[in-house]
Amino acid sequence: MKSHSRVVIIKSRVVPSPDGISPRDLNRMFALGFSRIGESSSPKPVQLGTGEKIGIKINTIGGKALSTRPPVALALARTLTEGGVREEDIVIWDRTNRELRNAGYRLNMNRFGLKVFGTDTRGVDYESRLTLHLNIGSRFSTIQTRQVTASISLALLKDHGLAGVTAGMKNYFGAIHNPNKYHGDRCNPYVAEVFDCDPIKQKHRVTILDALFVQYHRGPAFHPTWNQPYGALIFSADPVAADLIGWQIIEKLRARKGLPSLKDENRDPLYIRIAEQMGLGTTDPNFIEIIEEEI
Repeated sequence: MKSHSRVVIIKSRVVPSPDGISPRDLNRMFALGFSRIGESSSPKPVQLGTGEKIGIKINTIGGKALSTRPPVALALARTLTEGGVREEDIVIWDRTNRELRNAGYRLNMNRFGLKVFGTDTRGVDYESRLTLHLNIGSRFSTIQTRQVTASISLALLKDHGLAGVTAGMKNYFGAIHNPNKYHGDRCNPYVAEVFDCDPIKQKHRVTILDALFVQYHRGPAFHPTWNQPYGALIFSADPVAADLIGWQIIEKLRARKGLPSLKDENRDPLYIRIAEQMGLGTTDPNFIEIIEEEI
């Protein structure tokens, strides 16, 4: 019998300001989100417990205007430590140290404490050998391949001019050395195929979509006219279901503003359906349980 995939949407009653949401409220949102996707109030139901070395893959290509904000990533790390993960076993990471700094992160490459650094850090880099899988031939960041045993995609929810939507699965384009190679044909089937590579699929535990603010048109760059406070964090152990719900949110925001659907613009994210066909998750509403709560 096919099991249901749970998607948890935690919304703030407070409309986010340009500075985001208070650390206290972010802590409550993460704690509640993790408690609802499992059977207890800790991250352990999604296998993020003691002994794991956890990578939090963020997105900082958009600078301070449109990147995973430091308070959001730090609140997630704090939730993990409260669940039993050692601080020194967590790394917040992305492609380059420059992009991390530009997004407001303070780097830490020391052995102790919460780590924050990019793949271009000396001694890190990409693997020397290509991972070959289906249409993919890429070198993966050694952060993903060697330094972590479990991976979280903490992804901004954004419209994307080519892919239609960039969310949890596409966030891992930042884990390979040649993402530009895979932007043809609406990034399809490449988003699904990168995720299906062992360095991602075998370590990914949970998708968290940062929908506190959503760029619902003219993404992935920041355009204030089409950037909407939404005030939500979305959690799922099913990467396909998470991205599907993110897509639906973008469509809802577009409809409110009188914009055509992504399908009407010939850029609906076909890779989400391909990911389902590959067995990575589900898009079937009959097998997606959506839980919505407010704090």
